[in-house]
Amino acid sequence: MKKILISGLINVETTLAVDGFPINYSPVRYPFFGIRSTVSGVGFNIAKALASLGDEVVLVSMIGNDIHSYQVNEALSKAGVESCYVVQMLTDTPQSVILYSPDGKRHINVDLKDIQNQHYSNDKFTAALDQVDLAVLCNINFSRDYLARVKSLAIPIATDVHSISSLEDGYNHDFMAAANILFCSDESLPCSPEEWAEKLFARYPVNILVIGLGAKGAYLALRRDNIRQRFAPVFTRPVVNTIGAGDALFSGFLHYFMQTDNAILALRKAMVFASYKIGCSGAADGFLSTEALENLCEQLGID
Repeated sequence: MKKILISGLINVETTLAVDGFPINYSPVRYPFFGIRSTVSGVGFNIAKALASLGDEVVLVSMIGNDIHSYQVNEALSKAGVESCYVVQMLTDTPQSVILYSPDGKRHINVDLKDIQNQHYSNDKFTAALDQVDLAVLCNINFSRDYLARVKSLAIPIATDVHSISSLEDGYNHDFMAAANILFCSDESLPCSPEEWAEKLFARYPVNILVIGLGAKGAYLALRRDNIRQRFAPVFTRPVVNTIGAGDALFSGFLHYFMQTDNAILALRKAMVFASYKIGCSGAADGFLSTEALENLCEQLGID
C-alpha cells in the first residue's frame, strides 16, 4: 500500500441534467431526479478514488465554517478519508453547479469563494508529508506554496492542469515546472497531442505526460523510455455524465503506476476505471474497488 498526499479543492457540487445545449428558455422545468447535490472537487474526487483502490490517502484542503462543512465531513468519513488535514478556514465552502446533457457535454460553473486568497498552515502541511510516497498537488493556489518544498524532499509530484492552451500559461507554469507526472485534457490544445508532448518535454522537466482525449481515448508520452502511444477508448457501460472522468483517469493511473512502475499498464487499467465511473451522475461517484476493477479488466482482456 502506498501513501499518497492530495492537496486540492473540496466543494459542494450541484448537477442538473438538461436535454442538450444550447438550452431552450423555459421559465420553469421539472427534471425529476435530475438535480443532485454532493461533495466533490478535484482534491476530494482523487482522494476518494485512491481510497477506493486501497491506497492510504492524506487529503490537505480547506472548507468553510458553514453548514456545508457537516456534509463534507460526512462524505469524507464514508469515503474512508481522514479529515484531520481538512481545515475550516474559509468564509464559505466552495460550490459548483454543473449542467450536463445525454451526449456527454457539460457546462461547469465553479464558485471558489475565498480559497484562492488563502494559505494553508506550514506546520500542518509538514505533518501531512510524513512518509508520503507521492504528492498530488492539484493546481489550486494554496498547493503552489508547497511545490518547492516537496521537490526538495525528492517526493515525486503529480498534477493535472486540466484544460490548457499554452506552455506559457501564467497560472499553471509553476505546476508544470515541478511535476514529474503531468495530466491534461486535449480540449484546448493549440496543436495535436503528439506535437504538444514534444513541445512540453522541451520546455519542462516532466517525465510522464498523459493527455485525456475524451471519447477518443488517451495519449501517453514517456521521456525516459522515449515512448509515444495513443490508446483507444474503453467502453464498459452507458455514459451518464462525463464530469470527473479526468479525475478518475488520473487517480487510476497513479494507483497502478505507484504499484507497478509500468505506465502503459497503469493507463490501460485507468481507462477502464474512468470508463466505468462515467456511468454515474456525480463527479465523485462510481469508483470501483481494486478487486472489482481487476475483475472487469480480466473480462476485457487487460492484465
